[in-house]
Amino acid sequence: MAIAEVSIVPLGTQSTSTSGYVRACVKVLDGSGLTYEVHGMGTIIEGSPKDLFEIVLKMHEVPFEAGALRVVTSITIDDRRDKEASAKDKVEAVAVKRNGK
Repeated sequence: MAIAEVSIVPLGTQSTSTSGYVRACVKVLDGSGLTYEVHGMGTIIEGSPKDLFEIVLKMHEVPFEAGALRVVTSITIDDRRDKEASAKDKVEAVAVKRNGK
C-alpha cells in the first residue's frame, strides 16, 4: 500500500475560500473506499499507486466542474514495498522515537 499527500488548489474563482472545493473533493473520496484523512493543508490517502493516481485525477477535475479556471494539484507519494505501513503507522513511529522508546 502506498500513501499520498494531495493538495488541490483552485485558481480563478470568485472567492479566496477553498472549503467548498475541498468538500466536493472529499465527496469523491467518500465513494472511493480508500482510507483518507483531511488536514489543514491537504489530504492523506492510502491505497495502491494505481488507485491513488485514479482518485487524484478525479479530485483534480472537481474544481473545474465547479467553475475554477485553473487548478494546481500537488502530489507526494510514499510507496514502500519492503513492509506494510499506513499513515497512522508513520505518525506512531515518530511518536515512539520522540518519546525515547
